[in-house]
Amino acid sequence: MSKDYYELLGVAKTATADDLKKAYRKMAMQHHPDRNPGDKKAEEKFKEISQAYEVLSDEQKRAAYDRYGHQAFTQAGGAGAGGMGGGAGGFDFSSSFADIFEDLFGMGGGAGRGGRQQGGSANAAARGSDLRYNLSISLEEAFKGKSETIKVTTSVACDACHGSGGEKGTKPITCPTCNGDGRIRASQGFFTVERTCHTCQGLGKVIKDPCRVCAGSGRTRKEKTLAVNIPAGVEEGTRIRLSDEGEVGMRGGAAGDLYIFLSIKAHPIFKRDGADIYCEIPIKMTTATLGGAIEVPTIDCGRVKVTIPEGTQTGHQFRLRGKGMSILRSSSRGDMYIQTSVETPVKLSKKQRELIREFEKTDAGSSPASESFLGRMKDFWEDLKE
Repeated sequence: MSKDYYELLGVAKTATADDLKKAYRKMAMQHHPDRNPGDKKAEEKFKEISQAYEVLSDEQKRAAYDRYGHQAFTQAGGAGAGGMGGGAGGFDFSSSFADIFEDLFGMGGGAGRGGRQQGGSANAAARGSDLRYNLSISLEEAFKGKSETIKVTTSVACDACHGSGGEKGTKPITCPTCNGDGRIRASQGFFTVERTCHTCQGLGKVIKDPCRVCAGSGRTRKEKTLAVNIPAGVEEGTRIRLSDEGEVGMRGGAAGDLYIFLSIKAHPIFKRDGADIYCEIPIKMTTATLGGAIEVPTIDCGRVKVTIPEGTQTGHQFRLRGKGMSILRSSSRGDMYIQTSVETPVKLSKKQRELIREFEKTDAGSSPASESFLGRMKDFWEDLKE
C-alpha cells in the first residue's frame, strides 16, 4: 500500500502551499543523496518525499489526490497498479498535456514549467514573482501628485551566500538526476513526456552544501522602504510599476516587479468624473429668487465667486473652465461644475410667515414651471373623464 503523501511530508491535509514548501525543503535537505552517499534508505526516502511534494504543490494534482488518493494517478501499462510513476525511472501520467504537446510540436510560450525559458538554457534561474501593493490617496493628492514612502516585505538575495544558495566557498554541482538538463523524459508508446526534474526543480544544478541562513534557496525575507512618485492627474485604479522591486528569483534569478494600484478616497465636497469635478451647492431661497453671489471652494485650495442670476432653480449648473482635475502628463485641467440646490427655509418667525402669505396672494405668473405642470395635470384628468 502506498504511503500517504501528507504523512510523508509530516503536514496536515489543511497545510498551505508555504507549509508544504517548508516541510519539503527541510526533509529534502535531510535525505538528499548527496548528503547521504551510499545510503539506499535515504535515497528512497528522498524519492518518496519529492514525489509527494510534486503532487501536493500542484493545485490540480492535489485536488485529484484528495478526492481519489493514489488511484488518481494509476494508469494501465504505466508505473504499475496502485503506484505513481513519479519516482526514478517511472512514467508520470499526472504530467499535463501541455508538456506532451510541447515535446511533440515545440508548443508553449514564455517560461517552461520547470523555469526553462523558450529557446533558452534549462539552467537559467527562474525570475522572481511580481508583487502588488494597494495605496489609497486623497483627491487633493491625485490633483497635485505626491511622493510617497511605502514599506514592502519581499524576498531579497541572501546576504550570507549572495544569492547562490550554497555555503561560502562552494559551488552548485550538476544535477545527478537530469544530468543538468532540468527536465526528465519518459517514453510511453508513441509519446515522449517531459517533466520538470524533481531534484533540481528545473535548474539543472543542485546545492551540495546549502546555505545555513536561506536553506539553499538563495533568498531571505526582508522589509524594504521604497519611494514612489505619484504624478498629478492619476485616476482610480491607476497602476504604477517599479521594475525589479518584486521578489528576487531563487539562486540568483532576476527580480520581479512591484505594481502599485491606486485608489482615491471619497471627498466630502467634490465628486470626480474623469478630469471634471462636480460640486452641489445649497443656496438660500432669497438668493435664488433675487439673485446674488456665492463663494465656492476649488480643488486647488482656492476660492471662486459665482454670480447667481434672479430666478435660479434647483439643478441649474454653472461651469468654471479649467478649475477641474489635473490631466495626466498634461498642463491642462478639466472643468468644474457647480450645481445649485435651492433650500426651503425652516423655523419661520411669525412675521416671516405673514410676509410669505402676503407674497402668495400676488404669486400669479411668478412660478412658470409649477403653473405649466398644473396645466398638464388638468389636461390629464380631463382626458380620463372622456
